[in-house]
Amino acid sequence: MIDADPNKPRSQWAKRPGKPENLTVLADVAEDSIIDTIESAALRTPFVIVDLEGTASTVVGYAMSRADLVIIPVQGSHLDATEAAKAIKLVRAQERVFKRIIRYTILFTRTSSAIRTRTLQSIEAEFAANQIPMLNAQLNERDAYRALFAFGGTLSGLDPAQVSNIAAALLNARIFTQEVVTMLKAHAPAAKAEEVA
Repeated sequence: MIDADPNKPRSQWAKRPGKPENLTVLADVAEDSIIDTIESAALRTPFVIVDLEGTASTVVGYAMSRADLVIIPVQGSHLDATEAAKAIKLVRAQERVFKRIIRYTILFTRTSSAIRTRTLQSIEAEFAANQIPMLNAQLNERDAYRALFAFGGTLSGLDPAQVSNIAAALLNARIFTQEVVTMLKAHAPAAKAEEVA
């Protein structure tokens, strides 16, 4: 995992107890090193996740240029949808610059597991009308996700005495992960598909 967000949230999480042994978190990346860092990490592991800031920058553009899939998180508000549209324009600009297709998809986050608001339905309909790809899975608003940054570790390592409804968060995370892996496998070259499998 490459933490290229200036606020370094993943790096702060990694300093807490319980980080999986097989997960490396890199934080010292800059505009002049992001591509080398991504390519070097990709030689060592089948999955490289780059966490980026939410605004357009050279680092964001360079990272997108190396992505197999760009996931654009969107909360169920029209302000977020407007920012997502800017991110999509940046993806398309990077496609022209680097002369390659960059796959992307929308991920709705902090949604209710019980209610689909009219605002969210409106945003989904607008994206669908514009043929913007969206993940079926949504990351629901869950205390367990916030608790990771307070206590560290993984969802399965959280203490049920401190955090409620861990099982629902685990199921939600697994559904999201499986959908992303399925997308990556579907579009991976043959050699990479074997690695992902």
